[in-house]
Amino acid sequence: MAENLSESPDLERTPEKLGDTAYRQMKERIIRGVYRPGHKLTVRAVAQDLDVSTTPARDAINRLTSEGALVYTGPKTVVVPILDATAIREITLTRLALEGLASEQAAQYGTLADVKELKSLQKLINSALAEKRYAEALWHNKEFHFTIYRLSGLPQLVSMIESLWLRIGPSLHDLYPEFAEEKYGVRNHEIAMEALEERDAASLRAAMENDIRDGYRRLKRANSERGAGSSG
Repeated sequence: MAENLSESPDLERTPEKLGDTAYRQMKERIIRGVYRPGHKLTVRAVAQDLDVSTTPARDAINRLTSEGALVYTGPKTVVVPILDATAIREITLTRLALEGLASEQAAQYGTLADVKELKSLQKLINSALAEKRYAEALWHNKEFHFTIYRLSGLPQLVSMIESLWLRIGPSLHDLYPEFAEEKYGVRNHEIAMEALEERDAASLRAAMENDIRDGYRRLKRANSERGAGSSG
């Protein structure tokens, strides 16, 4: 009897664990820009992508729709929303405040090992950009930014930043190919790594804020171009 009792809590928690895992995996995919704005997803497709049953897939989708990362267009279909100019501006202003703060705080805790990790990530980004593998560049770009933000030692702040990336992540596809050709992000990242190595809080914050501002200018133009195309 004791053996059965000890096993039952694990059995009861299994569906919840599967749902949590599916949610985390889907959330990470959206944040890293795996799906473009307007991309359609079904419960069955998500289940196949994550190699889970439809129950945890549906649970993950429901949680992500409640967070605004996905929008239902039918009983079994969701889409990655296309953000309008107002939403992009609000998210950007909030990102500047929160990511700027995280970067500033991170400067005092960064080590040479952290700088080395960032340089390795930047090499992956540069390689992906050079070969026009933009989805891969976005994947590593997220890791670059959050490697810095996690150094702040402020997990609640990092969580808030993550919620913003959950909204803006898919839109970052609109940065390319211009961002790859002009190397805006590469220059900002290089300055950020140098600032972290020197523990220069003001310069690190400025570099990361400039990265966000440069991106915003491109996203704003892409939004206008999309609107002009749809009206034509």
